[in-house]
Amino acid sequence: MKKHREDTNVAGFAGRILNMRRGEFGLAILSALFFFLVLCGYFFLRPVREAMGVARGMGELRWLFAVTSVVSLFAVLAFGGVVGAARMNRRRFIPFAYLFVIACLVGFATLIIQDVRAGGGLIGTDAETSLSRGIGYTFYVWLSVINLFSTSVFWVFMVDVFDVDQGKRLFPFIGIGGTLGALAGGRGASIISGLTDSPYLPAGLMLIGAGCFAMAIAVMLMLDGRAGRPTASRAIEAEEGGDDRAGKGGAFWEGAAAVAKSPYLLGVGLWVVFMAVSNTMIYFAQANIILESTDTFSQRIGSFADFDSLAQIATLLTQIFVTTHLIRKLGVGWTLAILPLVTVLGFVVLAIWPLYGVMLLFQAVHRATRYAVSRPSRETLFSVVAPSEKYKAKPLVDVFLYRGGDLAGAGIDGLFAMLGLALAWVAMSTVPLAGIWIALSIVLGRAQARRAKS
Repeated sequence: MKKHREDTNVAGFAGRILNMRRGEFGLAILSALFFFLVLCGYFFLRPVREAMGVARGMGELRWLFAVTSVVSLFAVLAFGGVVGAARMNRRRFIPFAYLFVIACLVGFATLIIQDVRAGGGLIGTDAETSLSRGIGYTFYVWLSVINLFSTSVFWVFMVDVFDVDQGKRLFPFIGIGGTLGALAGGRGASIISGLTDSPYLPAGLMLIGAGCFAMAIAVMLMLDGRAGRPTASRAIEAEEGGDDRAGKGGAFWEGAAAVAKSPYLLGVGLWVVFMAVSNTMIYFAQANIILESTDTFSQRIGSFADFDSLAQIATLLTQIFVTTHLIRKLGVGWTLAILPLVTVLGFVVLAIWPLYGVMLLFQAVHRATRYAVSRPSRETLFSVVAPSEKYKAKPLVDVFLYRGGDLAGAGIDGLFAMLGLALAWVAMSTVPLAGIWIALSIVLGRAQARRAKS
């Protein structure tokens, strides 16, 4: 009895510090641990993907972006069909989705091990074979798509478990859990790659990532059992007369129709496209620097992991000291507007001082703003959307439109490279786009507030 009172006091004290209310502490901790494991697994894999992508030059990297956008379209079709046809609840669908990721990672690791034993090598090395290139490029495209699905599925689960008010208070804390996971995965990949040049390195990192996703499934089931019926869905279903026959998914065209019919969802999709374009242009600048400054595959993995680690440290500091109360004080719209402002200012500074250290700092600040500030507020936009629309539209927005923005960003970067334009021209081109992006952020914030009140 005494221990129970002590545990309750600890939870109450932490709840006051973290802006939580009675009964939310346990849910928030499990949610943060769930996100920790999902991002830890991904960030063990991300440096492998990046090293495979740049191994044969920037030209092929741009083609990989184009292929990824096409594959994303078919992935959205398959995702919507599975969810819509099976009418899966979250307890069945989410573990199934992560088990699929685990099975694919084990398959990739097995292929790499077999290819190395047969005399092949890592993509980008002298010993590489056509099988090595095929595995590397397939893994690059696969992980690019799967990452968006894995995080999208997580946040869909979160907006089902927590209502609008809870999301504003708890999502920043949950985001800290994800940041710690990303930092752990990035540092782990960097340390391991620094210890060995073994051709089995990618396979080992893939199996570690698979283990993280397996643990994430166990935590998700614990969280689902403790959360019970989702509060957000209950409130919306009550407004709709309790009719849940529409299900929580649908085909790609149903998702496209849901977005096309809703100016609100169209605005969210356009915001995501702007974000993806800015991310891609920064990514190509980073990739070019790493490609020119490294010689071996393990060095490239380590460099990409180091970039990720610095960005996650910046993200964590932002989440701890800034994000927790930012959405409540500024509102969703003005919080969303911070990312385009950081983007345009970063490009302007980079155009004036095109230095490696400036690029490193710009990338870290941009990603910190994207993950610590924009992501929680962007997910809050979906908390006022009915489940029947949300599950149809969210994969389209988070995967297809996101990758469409990547493709646009790759095209813009390629055009600038072909024309030989300096960074000053790139900076100038971002100013009007950032202005539109900021205005869109404010409009979306006001629309979200109106929907929340109604």
